[in-house]
Amino acid sequence: MLASPGAFAEKAGMAEAAASETNRAIEAVFRIERARLIASLARMTRDVDRAEELAQEALLVALAEWPRSGVPVNPGAWLTAAAKRRAVDGFRRAAMRERKHAEIARDLDGESDMSVEAIEAAIDDELGDELLGLIFAACHPVIAPEARAALTLRLVGGLTVEEIARAFLSNDAAIAARITRAKKAIARAGVGFEVPRGTELAARRASVLEVIYLIFNEGYAATAGESLTRPPLCAEAQRLGRILAGLMPAEPEVLGLLALMEIQASRLAARAGPGGRFVPLPEQDRARWDQLLIRRGLDALAKAEALGGADGPYVLQAALAACHARARRAEDTDWAKIAGLYDRLRTIMPSPVVELNRAVAHSMAFGPEAGLRLVDEIADAALLRNYAPLPAARGDFLFRAGRLDEARSAFENAAALAGNEGERAFLLDRAAACGGGSGR
Repeated sequence: MLASPGAFAEKAGMAEAAASETNRAIEAVFRIERARLIASLARMTRDVDRAEELAQEALLVALAEWPRSGVPVNPGAWLTAAAKRRAVDGFRRAAMRERKHAEIARDLDGESDMSVEAIEAAIDDELGDELLGLIFAACHPVIAPEARAALTLRLVGGLTVEEIARAFLSNDAAIAARITRAKKAIARAGVGFEVPRGTELAARRASVLEVIYLIFNEGYAATAGESLTRPPLCAEAQRLGRILAGLMPAEPEVLGLLALMEIQASRLAARAGPGGRFVPLPEQDRARWDQLLIRRGLDALAKAEALGGADGPYVLQAALAACHARARRAEDTDWAKIAGLYDRLRTIMPSPVVELNRAVAHSMAFGPEAGLRLVDEIADAALLRNYAPLPAARGDFLFRAGRLDEARSAFENAAALAGNEGERAFLLDRAAACGGGSGR
């Protein structure tokens, strides 16, 4: 008996749905494995663009084969083997004139008939180092800082050019140009895709941490635009931090940065009020703080301190964030301890911004006049000349000291310098709260 047209249509629909589900699974696997795959291929080819092309080619092969054969037990190993085989074919087509290419082809030629289990074992030997090597290459000091952030989000984070442009309120062409310049800088400088060793490791690690924290801060306190925060950027920086901490679990500063980001990110939902207005830390609804992120941050901080890193810049900043996280109410905040931590931080990470935050802490611990004395000492710092938080802090000290006319002027100056709409509105509100006369 022949099946009815309706039965055929139903079966076709079921097959199409199954294929669509498999394709979604493949794309999800690729997103997870992409960074590791590119890391392995970049180390092999010494060419970031070619590594990205090979990874994409492996995805196309998977989309063609997996719907028939099923998703393999270890999809990462399968994708890596497929991509490396295509790389070997490319080397062969180019006649493998260079000795390095010949060596790579010989080494990998034997992999073509290996089982998935054997390939997985070979890959896993250096998988962590390969991904770590990619992170260090993307954050190399030969690349401009803003380009490092874009390239890291592209290669390690797997974000598209369009997603990165949206995150940084930029346009696609500008972000694409940054990434292209970064890749050219890597090629021109002959940057390797290995983890640096010895004394070079500490210097290069600092660049990696700087890039990740730059990404986080742009999400935590957007420098421009209408939105006060950009949570997706924070989430991506946290993910990069967790990857790095997993690859370098004995590095206190890596754990310190992760702790700092987790604790700060716990406050994201409470930083903006109705209409996107900025809510300062003492006024935030602490019930909206994410307790899971706080616990993760405190755990990472404890590990960093146990490794002897209590005086590292990121560990100290995490300890400062922890003081706020541990206070159930704003009035429970241990400002004297925070002031002491800033006293330590300024000796190992001297900067006008640290001095400004120290002035805020001292004003809270010892009174507004103490803050005014400290802020006057840094008022002429070039880095703070157009920095809105400086007059904003001064305005707060003056307001609490009862000098309302001066406070209003300071808040108005800060609002004029603010690049973010929510922050500007908050500062103008504070200026209005000073009234038209002096004294309280």
